[in-house]
Formats: sequence, C-alpha cells, structure tokens
Amino acid sequence: MSQQGPVLIVSATAKPSLAAVLDETKLFPVLVTDWSEAGRAIEQVKPAAIIAATEGVDYPALATLAKRAAARAPYLPLIAVDPATTLPDTAIAFFHRRSLPDRLIARLNACLRVRALHATVMRRLVPPAPIAMSDIDPVGEATTLLIGRGAAYPALSVALGERAGVVGALSIEAAAKHLSSRDIDGIVLAEGFTPRVMDAFLTVLTEDVRFRPLPAIVVSGELAPRYDLPNLEIVAAGPSRIADIALPMIRQHAYEARLSRMLRAIDAKGLIDARTGLLTKTAFERDFATAVYQTAERGGTLSVARFNFDSAHPRAQFDGARIISKLMRQADFGAALDATSIIVVFAGTDLRNAHAITRRLASVMRHTHHGRRDARAEPVINVATLLAGDTATSLLGRLNQMQERAAS
Repeated sequence: MSQQGPVLIVSATAKPSLAAVLDETKLFPVLVTDWSEAGRAIEQVKPAAIIAATEGVDYPALATLAKRAAARAPYLPLIAVDPATTLPDTAIAFFHRRSLPDRLIARLNACLRVRALHATVMRRLVPPAPIAMSDIDPVGEATTLLIGRGAAYPALSVALGERAGVVGALSIEAAAKHLSSRDIDGIVLAEGFTPRVMDAFLTVLTEDVRFRPLPAIVVSGELAPRYDLPNLEIVAAGPSRIADIALPMIRQHAYEARLSRMLRAIDAKGLIDARTGLLTKTAFERDFATAVYQTAERGGTLSVARFNFDSAHPRAQFDGARIISKLMRQADFGAALDATSIIVVFAGTDLRNAHAITRRLASVMRHTHHGRRDARAEPVINVATLLAGDTATSLLGRLNQMQERAAS
C-alpha cells in the first residue's frame, strides 16, 4: 500500500522491538519517538499511522496522544499495543501474540485503507475540505452484532448498547442471518459456544471477503489467533473491558462505512444522503413524481410505504434507513423526509406484495436494540398503492391520512 508518511512508533524504550519488526518487513518507513516528544513528532513528520507501546503508560498520556491523532486529516490511526489502561475512544487495541509481525502488519494495513479512503473523499469534495474523525462521531451510527447465550450476555449487551446499536443473536445461525441482511460494524462472540463452533464461525468470516475486514472480538482464552482476520482480538475479560476494546475498532469501521457512503454521494452528484445511503429529499421528490407519471402513462403498478419511528428513539430511524438501503431492490428507492419517518417506493409492486415486503423489512428492524435501556422501537407502517387518476401529491396525501388515522 502506498504511504503518505512514515509510521511513528511512540515508546518509552529507545529501540523498541516494534521498530525492529516493522523494519524487517521493509514495507514502511519507521520513526521512533518517546512519549514526551510525541506531539511535536506528529506535527513535524506528519505520520500515516501511530503505533504506541503502552507498557507503563497511564490513561492521560494515551488520551492526549489519541486526541492529537483524532484531530488530524486524513484519518491518522492510533494502534495501542498491549494496553493495560482504559482505552480512549479512537485508540485501536492490539495484543501481543507469537505471530506479532503478520498480525500487526495486517492490522496496520487495515487502518491505512481507511486513511486512503478518507484522503480520497477529501480530495473529491467540491470545494476540497478537511474532515477530521473528531468532526464526526461514527460510533453513534454503528451496529454491533453480539453473539452469545451465557451469563455475561446481558451485561455485554448493556456495556455495548450504551454507546452503539446492538443486534443480539443467541445462535450462530441467527448471527449469519443478521450478517447477510444488514450492515454490521463489529462482532462480539461471547461465551456459550464450544471451541469447535467458534472456530467454524471464524473460519467462515475468514473465507468471505464481505466479512473479513469486520472487527471481531472473541471472549475466550481457548482459541489461537490463527485466522486471517486483520481486526480479530481474542480476549478473556469482563463485559466493560470487552466493550472498551471493541468500541474503538467498531468506531473505525463505522467511520469507513460513512466515508464509503460519502464517496457514493459524491459519485451521485449529491443525490444520495451520505448518512443513510438513501436519496436526498430533493432527489426523492423528483424521482417519485417521475415514477408516478410514467406508471400512470404506461400502465403497471406502484406502491409506497411510510415507516414511522418513535421520536423518543432517533437512532431507530437511522438503523431502519440502513436496513432499507441494503435490502431494497435496485428498482426501489426511498428517503428520510423528516426526523421520524422514511418513505419507500416499490416499483412494479401491488398492494399485497408491498405489504409482504414491508413485513420482511420490519422483522429485520425488530431485532435492533437502541440505547442503554435495551429498548426496541418498531416502526408503524402504512402502505398505499397507485390508483387511477392519482398524482404524486394525491398518493402521498393518502399515505399521510393513513398515518394521521393510525396516530389518532
């Protein structure tokens, strides 16, 4: 991977083993600095990544370094090796194993891919503009897949759900369905499964290019880190520590997903909302009017659905939008027209089939947890179909009347 700067190693040791490991690969220019000079080194050498040897380092020192890194643009990843303290929100944990060189290089390359994507987005913005990670907190948009059925499962659900959305799965089969039907930003594989089952699941993740980059935290001490997963950590710890390790990695993946949507929005010349992946309001109104007119002129069917979310759970609308953008057919389109609802148009679909589609979408949304109280906010759904003599305005008006009657 091409470099935009050296890898900066921050260590209390003059010749850290990390520097020797990276030097042997001959892949990265490497510079070493101590903790007292880290801030100055970031400004002077403009590194592409920072690797911090955290042995004997307290939280304030690591937090100061993380804050400096998060303010840089493009994204400046910070990898904290063997952290014993609580992790700052943007510090990616890496735990030393016998296979250190391969695992560290894979983790570093995964971080640098996010940096390259960030640089591409900034370059293609018109006018060009810097966007630091500290400007967007993507963890609020993240969805974590929590798999487990042991005693620690409820505590893990709370620890992760305080800061990110959580989708729960009590079996590997249920987890596989979630992976295929929605955008997942990280996996926590908790207790309740045999080593053979966990090995099979991780092997499937390794073999599928869609899931290989996902952060995966395995709460076990029985597996060896032999899987080709750059963001895998196998850690036996309590729920709060697992959340502390998992969330920075999940935040990075969610940031990468946001950048990918921004790039698609740029390619679509601003017609796609970078946050949800659906159309912008202006683009939706134009496309909806065209679809209604063409269907009325040429014949055929067209249905429209409104998903109404509880205003007390604003995250629910965002999760619903991501699910819809992932699962809807190429001929369909939708948009978040206000703060609590999503409108989706189903081309070539009659009323009965539209109801079946919306039920399937709602069943996927039903499994998402929102907030620290583990609340589930299911949408209220209204569906209408195009009738003879309808216009775009009259069809939406009938859908709005359905919503008002349902609310009353």
